[in-house]
Amino acid sequence: MSRLRIVGGTVHDPANGVDGEIRDVCIENGRIVADVPDGTPTLDARGMIVMPGGVDIHSHVASSACNHARRLLVEEHSANPAAAPALEPGTSPPRSGTGGTLPSTFTTGYRYAGLGYTTVFDAAVAPITARHTHAEFDDTPIVDGGFYILLGNDEYLLRQVDAGERDRARDYAAWMIEAAGGYAIKIVNPGGVQAWKSGQRNLTGIDEALGSSRVTPRAILETLADAANTLRLPHPVHIHCNNLGQAGNVATTLATMDALSGRRAHFTHLQFHCYGSGPEGKTGWSSAARQVIERVNADSEISVDVGQVMFGAATTLSADGPAQYLLQASSGRKWTNIDVELETGCGIIPYRYEERAAVSALQWAVGLELFLLSADPWRVVLSTDSPNGGSFEAYPALIQLLMDRTVRDEQLKRVNQRLLAGSALADGLAREYSLNEIAIVTRAGPARLLGLRHKGHLGVGADADVTVYTREADLARMFSLPRYVIKSGVLVVEEGQLRRAPAGRRLRLAPGHDDAVVPDLRRFYDEYGTVSFDNFPVRGLRDAPLEQG
Repeated sequence: MSRLRIVGGTVHDPANGVDGEIRDVCIENGRIVADVPDGTPTLDARGMIVMPGGVDIHSHVASSACNHARRLLVEEHSANPAAAPALEPGTSPPRSGTGGTLPSTFTTGYRYAGLGYTTVFDAAVAPITARHTHAEFDDTPIVDGGFYILLGNDEYLLRQVDAGERDRARDYAAWMIEAAGGYAIKIVNPGGVQAWKSGQRNLTGIDEALGSSRVTPRAILETLADAANTLRLPHPVHIHCNNLGQAGNVATTLATMDALSGRRAHFTHLQFHCYGSGPEGKTGWSSAARQVIERVNADSEISVDVGQVMFGAATTLSADGPAQYLLQASSGRKWTNIDVELETGCGIIPYRYEERAAVSALQWAVGLELFLLSADPWRVVLSTDSPNGGSFEAYPALIQLLMDRTVRDEQLKRVNQRLLAGSALADGLAREYSLNEIAIVTRAGPARLLGLRHKGHLGVGADADVTVYTREADLARMFSLPRYVIKSGVLVVEEGQLRRAPAGRRLRLAPGHDDAVVPDLRRFYDEYGTVSFDNFPVRGLRDAPLEQG
């Protein structure tokens, strides 16, 4: 249908100041419009909740790292087979697959749509593997997809930082975003991954030198944050701090925020960076969520996603090789650690978060504290760092924890209490998120932080991505089984069943760069790379770059 009127739903569209108003939503040619003619087909949403389609700001769904993980986790293939859905005849062919913490490509698209999500970003792609990511997104139906490119541990950038060539570093970043077909700059453990690969082991402080005294995490962060902001990228630099997952890492997190004070910056999976030490003079763990969220609340230039831990199966998948090495040493599980030529690394370990494990319980509590103590839900948005803190399929259960204190307190009683002394959650947090706040942290907020003007809202001109939920007392069930999902005007979920699976769009940028950087880049790639400069850019992508500004 080229036109549709969604009739009588209770609309939550916080980007346009609509908080639970009964109104119609009109669609024409894949966009939201002010009205449609009489006689237009209707969808009866009376008594139901209408929101924009969900926007996932940080997930791992379509990278060569994900494919490595699928090969490593062969046991998940038989444990969670995914039958082909019963799509309408004459639409795209249905595909079977596998689920688990890292579903196969078609299953990923089907399951995101089945939760009411229509846009997802892969958070960490090595530029040299970008072709693979585009191929996976081509194979992931329904959702519009984009990705962030890994910089900050790549040899060419580090050479520019050492030489003080920040303008050249900026043009390099711009060239790389366009060449890879990416959307934003991602930094993982700035300098630490390269230190790990080169035998220095890791960098633990933001002023620790990587070989040259001029190359430090601080210099890397400043160079790339300024590059993103000077290039006016829609999304600021996306930062995974040093010392992820380590007791006492709150000091590094706050130092990193202070180093970038006054600059736009997004701190990702913040939960993994909010740990204090044990009692004075003793080793151990504690929650430092209050310290960190107070810093975030006070600085309007900072945005974050939480990276909530959810109990159950997970897969830790990260470019942070040193952190992954420490985790496998403590977990004893199978693992792999990969050196990506000239650019980054990647570690993969299957994992489980258990209620009765003290550190898991602390991590679960820290994430909820960040949500419940945040003063501005527009800047503290929902993620599980899927599959690191748990699968994206756990989002409905997480939403229930945020909206229902009774459910949250019941789970709190069951978890290991050993490390929760002084935890704000253990001391009692009464806040419950409203439906409008959920619409912010899952839709309007991520879209705004990503600079996606046509996503995350239902105003005139927006993409016709709409989710309709049936009201239920069981909030986890309500958010896991939307009644209708519309993607770019196509009804993909109908009466709770997936019926159509159109192709999604690619969300990418071409920021523009000074061509003076090209001769030196060509020399570097031709001298050191196994992929030549002329063959490095990804070509033939089906969707044009988005307009900036």
